[in-house]
Amino acid sequence: MAEKELVHYEVQGALALLTLDDPPANTYTYEMMRQLDDAILRARMSDEVQVIVLTGAGDRFFCAGANIQMLSEVTPAFKYCFCLHANETLNRLEHTPKLVIAALNGHTVGGGLEIAMAADLRVAKKDGGKIGLPEVSLGVLPGTGGTQRFARLVGKSKAIELMTSGETFDVDQAEGLGLVNKVFAAGSRDEFLVQALEYARGFTAPARATKAIGHIKRAVQTGLELPFDLALTLERELQQQLFQSEDAKEGLAAYVEKRKPAFKGK
Repeated sequence: MAEKELVHYEVQGALALLTLDDPPANTYTYEMMRQLDDAILRARMSDEVQVIVLTGAGDRFFCAGANIQMLSEVTPAFKYCFCLHANETLNRLEHTPKLVIAALNGHTVGGGLEIAMAADLRVAKKDGGKIGLPEVSLGVLPGTGGTQRFARLVGKSKAIELMTSGETFDVDQAEGLGLVNKVFAAGSRDEFLVQALEYARGFTAPARATKAIGHIKRAVQTGLELPFDLALTLERELQQQLFQSEDAKEGLAAYVEKRKPAFKGK
């Protein structure tokens, strides 16, 4: 029997669109996380993909987190390995040297927000639903990178307050916290996705130097975890690689010649 497709993979020009699809709430199981892992690697290794966009199927949920029914039926050992693999998958998303944008089409809570926080940027549909990490109400903590990424994004004290209260909040509040980068007014998921993909295309060649974007991502994602002097060393090494790139030569030449650059991502 063929495995159910829980993560759809679609290429639209220079964009790879990954869609979580397990109605009604797009909750993730080990099977979904394995498919997401495969899709991330597929997009990472593709020469045609410059930006990855991650979203949920339907109008109501981006993702409501881990499947609670599944967790209630498995052993503690399975739960540990399940969380370990989910962490490895989201680390892979974070370390992929291509920009990753999470398009939040609906409620984004628990592990769903943990997935979204592993993206580089987050855009959301206005009035699209609730956002938050309410795991404390189940007697557990946000265990797929939530405690760490949330604190890095919104600050230590605010993260502790929101996680220990289990409070959820709307998209506008998420934008105020710096958790969401852009909010798009849209009636339906399809209308929202059109805007989200158009936003994502703004980070692709020939308008943008995608190699430089990937290096900026690596400098930030890796550098913030290093002592400052080592982070500066990493920055210099990445800059030196860019100085030797075709895009840097094009960018400098276009500036001197007073024209728009046409980047190739090389």
